[in-house]
Amino acid sequence: MSRRTLARLGAVPLALGATLALAAPASAHVTISASSTTAGAFTVLTLSVPHGCEGSPTTRLTVQIPEAITAVTPTRNALWDVDKEVEKLDPPVTDAHGNEITERVATVTYTAKAPLPDGYRDAFELSLQLPDEEGSTLVFPTIQTCEEGEAAWIEVPADGQSEDDLGLPAPSVTITGAEVDHHGSEEAEDDSGEGHDLGAWGLGAGVLGVLLGGFALVQARRRP
Repeated sequence: MSRRTLARLGAVPLALGATLALAAPASAHVTISASSTTAGAFTVLTLSVPHGCEGSPTTRLTVQIPEAITAVTPTRNALWDVDKEVEKLDPPVTDAHGNEITERVATVTYTAKAPLPDGYRDAFELSLQLPDEEGSTLVFPTIQTCEEGEAAWIEVPADGQSEDDLGLPAPSVTITGAEVDHHGSEEAEDDSGEGHDLGAWGLGAGVLGVLLGGFALVQARRRP
């Protein structure tokens, strides 16, 4: 990775940042989607690259991992070489299992074995555990290097802005809370109610059967 790339990535804060005076098609951003956004969940993030740099094929992609994430596992891609840059943590941190962590993956870089032509997309998967901070946003500043030029997807919306206001927004994921399955609870209550109804019907039928049987027995005894 070049010093220029490291400098650009290192200069981007993970919560807020200034925007660059660069332009890109708003409908063709480099984006991230998540298999789960629930706080504390293990998820697979998929980074999508939909085009080159103003027509030039893509040769490399460098993704900065937010400081809140201490471990990440990239999925291998047959058309790309993948490298992880590890940095020391000073001081070390303790994970949810009580283990001391002294280093973490700072960036993941994909280098194309053959350039990705403009007009074609590719996707890159990162497996990791999301932090527990519900409502926070994880930002993944990304440098897309092409045969000619590069696109620095590192812009972060300021207060009052949205990604639509930016030319080269950094891919991001917002952490959500756990979903409560109200339907399942209601369904359980309905099933319970039906069970009570069936039980009452069965009890009534049983009592009626006993009464009818007793009546028949009395009638039989009255017969000569």
